[in-house]
Amino acid sequence: MVNEKTLEAESGSQELSAAARRTTEELLQKMERRLSSFLASERRVWGAADERAGGAVDAVAGLVAAGGKRIRPAFCITGYLAAGGDPGNPGIVAAAAAVEMLHASGLIHDDIIDASSHRRGLPTVHAKHSALHESRAWQGESRRFGEGVALLVGDLALVYSDQLMSQAPPSVIPVWSKLRSEVMIGQYMDMTAAAEFSVDPDLSRWIALIKSGHYTIHRPLVVGASAAGRADLAPAFEKYGEAVGEAFQLRDDLLDAFGDSADTGKPAGLDFSQHKMTLLLGWAMQRDERIHQLITEPGHTPDEVRRRLVDTGVLDDVEKHISALVEQGCRAIDDVPIDPVWRSELTRMANRVAYRTA
Repeated sequence: MVNEKTLEAESGSQELSAAARRTTEELLQKMERRLSSFLASERRVWGAADERAGGAVDAVAGLVAAGGKRIRPAFCITGYLAAGGDPGNPGIVAAAAAVEMLHASGLIHDDIIDASSHRRGLPTVHAKHSALHESRAWQGESRRFGEGVALLVGDLALVYSDQLMSQAPPSVIPVWSKLRSEVMIGQYMDMTAAAEFSVDPDLSRWIALIKSGHYTIHRPLVVGASAAGRADLAPAFEKYGEAVGEAFQLRDDLLDAFGDSADTGKPAGLDFSQHKMTLLLGWAMQRDERIHQLITEPGHTPDEVRRRLVDTGVLDDVEKHISALVEQGCRAIDDVPIDPVWRSELTRMANRVAYRTA
């Protein structure tokens, strides 16, 4: 029989977890308002100068307002609170907003690179402006106009991310600088590996870590901890973030290959059409050379590739690897000096990002 003290302890733990989650959610809501007010202010400034200038801000604001999972600011805020940061400090709201704005910048550029037509269920920035150019019979080439606009709008979001981060505690600057450079190098390496399209799972894993693992989980956590003055948590957060970040990217690979675009908000099979050398494809091509030919030869269909992937048995192996990575990440914070409620919350978040369906 469970004694009353045990029940009381469990109840108390649940109440603490619920309170921690509420605090995180309140800060995320403040971040949403900060993003909205920041972009509205920019729209007024540039719209007053010239209505066309306001269109650049509108493009950023449209993507931000379209939603998204807000994974990166959630980990930034959690890292801050786990490190004992004061939830009343507006600096953490600015830092979380900056991390999300950097993500918006990356998505806008990524959509050009991947020739993606939709993001979050809406036309991508380059696709929307290409269509606008064509509908109005403007001068020049519609595709180049749309992509040029998206390049500039993505850069604008990058500038905005720095403006927001400048309002966070100065202690975040070293990790923030590293985060931004990693995103750019990771994207470059991703493009290069796609062009070469040689089977190299080790390279695929390295790209996944630098392009997604660090950028999505590890660095946002450390930004938060640094904002709270707890740089000592960085090593444990790195081990956690790399493992859970790799699991996140593997889930992303599976969703691209087998997910429903109605759920993900973007076209399915982009990794196939853009020859992305993901870890999933790298492992599969080691077992079946025909997959390489299917992807690189004209006329293949995503369904053909999917059937071959299933036949290799690699999907089961990827799921097992994701499970092992989540366990590894959670073990990394077993002894980290934070309140147990935040250890539990980080465990919950690891499972959430690794086993999401969109």
